[in-house]
Amino acid sequence: MNTIRVVRGTATGPTEMSSYDAALAAANVHNYNLVPVSSVIPADAEVDPVGTAPDLGPAGERLPVVAARTSVAGPGRASAGLAWAVSEEGPGLFYEAAGETGAEDVRDRVLEGLSTGQELRNWSFDEASHEVATEPAEPGTYTSAVVLAVYGESESLF
Repeated sequence: MNTIRVVRGTATGPTEMSSYDAALAAANVHNYNLVPVSSVIPADAEVDPVGTAPDLGPAGERLPVVAARTSVAGPGRASAGLAWAVSEEGPGLFYEAAGETGAEDVRDRVLEGLSTGQELRNWSFDEASHEVATEPAEPGTYTSAVVLAVYGESESLF
């Protein structure tokens, strides 16, 4: 069975990009070229919320992800989240949301979005799961929050 790891991270920095890069480092996916994919979970995949990614291959390789991310200039709050559910038939669905809001709002939005996506499919879903990352943004800094569903291991770009 193939594994999709759900990872998360938050960080601050002097610029928007530096805080985003540091949040990716907190999730241990900062050394890969992240390639966004849509939110369908293949039937042969297991979703594992690990928090921090293990070594997924050499630096610079491509890594498919479903990404929830936000960067906020302080003062404020950065929150990102993913919700997911798999079906009895095999495939499943992710839903992502992020913004300058609290963890509860992001959780509610990803679960509501997931529910709406489930209604579009003729599958019988198991119970939903979710992960949220949130961090306050102090004045004069940028704060980023990321939650990513990382598909498998990295692959060469060439």
